[in-house]
Amino acid sequence: MDDYLIFAPDDVDLARSPLAATIGAETYVLGAFNPGLARLPNGNILLMVRVAEALKEPVEKEHVHAIRWTSAGYVRDPHPLSGVNMSDPRQFDVAGGAYRMLALTSLSWLLPVELDAEGRKVVAVHYDKAIAPTMSYQDYGIEDARISLIDGTYYMTTCSVSAERHGTSLYTSSNGLDWELKGLVLDHQNKDMILFEGKVGGLFTALTRPLGELYLAYPEQSEFLAGPSINLAQSPDALHWKPVDAPFLRPRKASELARKLGGGSQPILTDEGWLMLYHGVETKAKVGVYRTFWGLLDKDEPWRVKRLEDGKGLLEANPALTAPIAHQLYLPTEVVFTTGLVDGGDHYIVASGEADLACRITHIPKSRFA
Repeated sequence: MDDYLIFAPDDVDLARSPLAATIGAETYVLGAFNPGLARLPNGNILLMVRVAEALKEPVEKEHVHAIRWTSAGYVRDPHPLSGVNMSDPRQFDVAGGAYRMLALTSLSWLLPVELDAEGRKVVAVHYDKAIAPTMSYQDYGIEDARISLIDGTYYMTTCSVSAERHGTSLYTSSNGLDWELKGLVLDHQNKDMILFEGKVGGLFTALTRPLGELYLAYPEQSEFLAGPSINLAQSPDALHWKPVDAPFLRPRKASELARKLGGGSQPILTDEGWLMLYHGVETKAKVGVYRTFWGLLDKDEPWRVKRLEDGKGLLEANPALTAPIAHQLYLPTEVVFTTGLVDGGDHYIVASGEADLACRITHIPKSRFA
């Protein structure tokens, strides 16, 4: 396999950030990571990079500030220091509610970065095509794009974050660079909705990963563990979704993926069935260890898993890649978070977020999935 970082925080020009005109404070890039991936009509590759932009000085006097979008521009919301827990640099707990409440230390927006056809060099950074919040349900940011090309149209799911809800929004495009927001398609908390790159039985099909406050226990003799798992849903139009009744990928006692599972790349159709890369999390420290695994699904009934490689990870975090920018790591992590793949001929070009900091490209021979 061939591994390298292709885009990192210092590659972002914050003078061209959507926040620059109105935030009225100095910011920095907390991370440029978790990129959606697609092949553009001209043959080049699109990375849709999540840029997490944070305040350099979030604390002023007796308050810590979070960034929020409004129709009039970006503002800084103060929260009393006496009521927050700031042990996690990505977020802080806000006291005073009946439920646990968080505020984010950054606001995320999406930056289209165009690579050459092999994904080895940056051709253009399309700041004029950046995707930033435009609706109140996105006022704390837009995160983790996933892109699928279906019948000539690009479909991009994103996680829209706000106090109103934590749902999934859909964008579409005819060229991969000019996007139209179609609105919310999942209303509940769901971090990893990813459309299959093609229809199943005439229906759009997607991976979902709903979250909850608690999970009901399996019987002691079950091979499965309760917790976040990957489900399937189908739709006639990509807007209105019905969950598939059959269960899909669940944490198993015999696997390292005991903490949770979630989608990674858009499933693509091969001669053997739908190939999907996904992430599994091993419990360790605050964040856990994120690895990429893979599975092969039946062509016509994708809830039927033909093969599941959930033992040794396909990809693991590679500290050597981030060593030159280790001073920018804001949390010790063992995280590789795969977010897309495209066909490269005799290999796949795979995009991931590395250490919640930068964009990683990996070339994986197709023979690895034989």
